[in-house]
Amino acid sequence: MRVYNLIAISLLLCSTIASAAPQVRVVGLFPGAAVLNVDGQRKLVKVGQTGPAGVVVVSADSRGAVLRVDGVERSYSLSREYSDGFAETQKKQLSVAKGIGGHYWIAGSVNGHPIQFLVDTGATSVALNDEQARRLGIDYRAVGAPLQVSTASGTARGWRVSLDRVKVGELEVLGVEAVVLEGGSPAEALLGMSFLGRVGWRVEQDVLVLESKY
Repeated sequence: MRVYNLIAISLLLCSTIASAAPQVRVVGLFPGAAVLNVDGQRKLVKVGQTGPAGVVVVSADSRGAVLRVDGVERSYSLSREYSDGFAETQKKQLSVAKGIGGHYWIAGSVNGHPIQFLVDTGATSVALNDEQARRLGIDYRAVGAPLQVSTASGTARGWRVSLDRVKVGELEVLGVEAVVLEGGSPAEALLGMSFLGRVGWRVEQDVLVLESKY
């Protein structure tokens, strides 16, 4: 009987230790920081700081992160999000840390051509200046519908066009409305609601999370 009790106690201890180990995944990577998902709790943690469940980010860059979990350091690569049952979800996600000036910058592409986007939830559509449009191979005068647009510096002439493909990370949206403006405004390509409205988006602790709806 005593042997059985010892076995039962040992099994109970093993079970307790196993259940106490946090489920840790890295769902976002940036120079000097990582977005951690620890037992379903997401947080942006900088190098040297402690995240949920005492997980410490030792180092991080765009390729991976070294985390200290329960006193043990190991390398983590970027992984996809998991549901509460830890079954892989079909939705694609992208986490973006707040950049200089409090803005969110995302490297993406238009019709397969790379471009850097500034996220602007106040813009009704993707917005480009004429130089950016030409660089992306968009013949906006031939295919676009002319319009007048009010800007901070006055009224500008523009063209409404449809972009075949806009992609950021693994999120791709087809047939995205955009506006091309004459001159140097906007100085940065704006990722507006014609794209954002077709994916899910939210801000959590200064991290912008984009998620496919399906």
